[in-house]
Amino acid sequence: MSNKRVKNSTAEWRDLDARHHLHPFTQHNTLRPAGARVIVKADGSYIWDSEGHRILDGMAGLWTTNIGYGRAELADAARDQMLELPFYNTFFKTTHPPVVELSQKLAELAPPHINQVFYGSSGSESNDTAIRLIRHYWTLKGEPNRRIIISRKNAYHGSTIAAGSMGGMSHVHQHSYPVYEGFRHVMDPYWYGEGKDGESLEEFGLRAAKALEDEILAVGPENVAAFAGEPVQGAGGVKIAPDSYWPEVQRIIDKYGILFLADEVITGFGRLGTWFGSEYYGIRPNLVTFAKAVTSGYLPLSGVLIDDTIVEALMAHNDDFNHGYTFSGHPVACAVALKNIEIMEREKLVPRVAEYSGPALARLLAKFKDHPLVGEVRSVGMMGAIELVADKRTHRRFDNPGRVGLICRDHFFHEGFIMRAVFDTMVCAPPLIWSDEQFAEAERVIKKALDQTLADVAGEIAA
Repeated sequence: MSNKRVKNSTAEWRDLDARHHLHPFTQHNTLRPAGARVIVKADGSYIWDSEGHRILDGMAGLWTTNIGYGRAELADAARDQMLELPFYNTFFKTTHPPVVELSQKLAELAPPHINQVFYGSSGSESNDTAIRLIRHYWTLKGEPNRRIIISRKNAYHGSTIAAGSMGGMSHVHQHSYPVYEGFRHVMDPYWYGEGKDGESLEEFGLRAAKALEDEILAVGPENVAAFAGEPVQGAGGVKIAPDSYWPEVQRIIDKYGILFLADEVITGFGRLGTWFGSEYYGIRPNLVTFAKAVTSGYLPLSGVLIDDTIVEALMAHNDDFNHGYTFSGHPVACAVALKNIEIMEREKLVPRVAEYSGPALARLLAKFKDHPLVGEVRSVGMMGAIELVADKRTHRRFDNPGRVGLICRDHFFHEGFIMRAVFDTMVCAPPLIWSDEQFAEAERVIKKALDQTLADVAGEIAA
């Protein structure tokens, strides 16, 4: 891969970055003195920094580059579309071939009752769209009091004020000034952290689902618009619900006649070995938000898949849905998404996750379940987590949550492997193209990073 556009040195880039660039989710007063790591190229499952280090990407960028880096076909698709029609909006009763063809393709991949798409550029935008659409739907149905949307603690639905309020992360809420009204949060289905002594996975799953019904009854079913949930809570720490959870949640949703928003910004497009995580868990959402892997991150694109009942309500009224974005259905992003999906189908990447890479990730993580630092390993498809604890027997955490996770993350980075720390949970979501070579490399680094972290905190580990 060419570096022909590289002009500055690492030190110069870091200085300019510190002078002019505000990073997302960053403690700026510590980043700037140390300087950001400068990433200059990528290929396959690897990225390279400006100092020449090759790094195995265990996070697919940010849950995003499902087909890997360096795909010339996507660059060609973008170039061809830019020369044909670089941009036109979808306002003013207009459309264009890429958005029409992508919409048809997404309807083909989605569940049978979902046939419409509304586009944006990020997962946050699409969850904002879903919030407005949910509340507008109930107004059109003559039930404007149905405004409350119930989500879960530690859920991540975006960082705009509306999507951030719907999510359940307190560190996001603290910068909302204030959190928007109309959202409630119930316990997340996190057995390792929330399970009671002697409680089975099945019992815990039912208890976690009951928290939804309890909240519906507490605020009044007539006031509840929807339940929002990620099939797997990704940014919350790859929290995988017990098998009993989702069927019971679906039963409760059906019982009270509320809408179901499945946030598939992370789980969409093959991550669990199905096109959408909703299919994996057998749930029936009314709305599905997506982003990230629809283009494998090569261009920003997001959307909401919307079921026929909501569309019928819009069609039944002489009423505008006054919502949209300049880049809703951008032609170049849609062309890249179409090519991305074509590659995934041609290379059979979705069944590959189910048949090869998902089981391989599970086997890899299982090798570390008895490590002195590890309380639990878990995975589903190409999403995995390693819980770091001070006491394996009692699940006791380290003091100052997140401290040990960052120590471990830094060891991973130093050894050339990107793994994310969510407090003291190490999470990964590799590109779907990993082969035996990448799994073997990851195994070597995980062992080394865990051992190095253990040496750093050995005095805190229970005997």
